[in-house]
Amino acid sequence: MQCPYCSSIDNKVVDSRIGKEGDAIRRRRECLKCERRFTTYERVEDVLPFVIKKDSRREQYDRLKILQGIKKACEKRPISVEALEKVVDNIEKSIQDRGLKEIPSTIIGEEVMSHLHGLDEVAYVRFASVYRSFKDINEFMDELKDILNTKEMRALKNGVGRDS
Repeated sequence: MQCPYCSSIDNKVVDSRIGKEGDAIRRRRECLKCERRFTTYERVEDVLPFVIKKDSRREQYDRLKILQGIKKACEKRPISVEALEKVVDNIEKSIQDRGLKEIPSTIIGEEVMSHLHGLDEVAYVRFASVYRSFKDINEFMDELKDILNTKEMRALKNGVGRDS
């Protein structure tokens, strides 16, 4: 493993632990050259499908790309990195459960939107505004109205009025 600080490949493992979900091993390492510590995660490599882009190109599934998009949508929101990682884990599991060799990017985008809708409405709107490429303010307002209606329905279901 290459040191992120000095790029040396000489390091030692100081501590190893199983991740919270049991699906990864967390290793604390110390660089033997610069003596700085860093953390690595080891997980089973999942066989994920190729992603079919809107222009029909195919590219390898990239977890980091999804995580970066979600982080951007959640910028300056009270959402922990752990929660974001969990969302990406859930999206990956959903993709794997489909058992496909190729998957349209639109399905992945809808999965992201579905998870963000339940996580944070502002992040959802941010992501949707980029992902759906609203053509005008009316399309954007329709999306916001849908969010408000969903929120209102949840409140009614839980016995809470809008004016409470």
